[in-house]
Amino acid sequence: MQEPNSILLVEDDPHLAKGLLFNLEREGYEVFLVDNGVSALDELRKKDFDLIILDLMLPKMGGLEVARTIRETNMRFPILMLTAKSLEKDREIGLEAGADDYLTKPFHLPELLLRVKGILRRSEWYKEPVHDQEIYRFGEMWINFGTGQANGVDGEFYLTTKEALVMKLLVEQKGDVVSREELLEKVWGYDPKTETRTVDNFISRLRKYFEKKPQNPTHIITLREKGYQFKSDKDE
Repeated sequence: MQEPNSILLVEDDPHLAKGLLFNLEREGYEVFLVDNGVSALDELRKKDFDLIILDLMLPKMGGLEVARTIRETNMRFPILMLTAKSLEKDREIGLEAGADDYLTKPFHLPELLLRVKGILRRSEWYKEPVHDQEIYRFGEMWINFGTGQANGVDGEFYLTTKEALVMKLLVEQKGDVVSREELLEKVWGYDPKTETRTVDNFISRLRKYFEKKPQNPTHIITLREKGYQFKSDKDE
């Protein structure tokens, strides 16, 4: 029998934490609950989890610092961030800190459960080889979809899970238009009609990694009102 996915839930609101714990366990997940950032990092050192659900505003150590600390040693571990802050700049800060996804309070429970399910379902997809090659090369740059390691304009680094998923979808459809709706549905599991700048934020981050001039990209192209297109150096 397959082991249940294990989730580290980091939430200091007792009422919300109790409800999330109950509903996640009802979905069949193994859930460990802590109420501060320091305890979260302690648990991560002791046990291998499949996902962390991380509140932004936490005692002792905030969610942003926890996310950044995780990313110092593990670029592929899925982070779903929860926050009461709804401004777009707050979302961008969370994503920059390393969050794979971002949910604003108050949220609908079914939406959170769908996000969790989608993150876990796709966690293995980007490890598969692209065009029968584990390492995909374009110009002087490359991406290893088996490990998440990449080489960009500033040297070698590791892509997060969601960054690798976006790049994998773009590379697999090289030369074709990949719509924002397709990215939302396949990478995040969102309803294609969802109003969010998540895709735009991730595209911006990927351009910083792989474009010598992010404001004038040659690899990750925006096609107005259509979507995005990936081109290698050999493409016209």
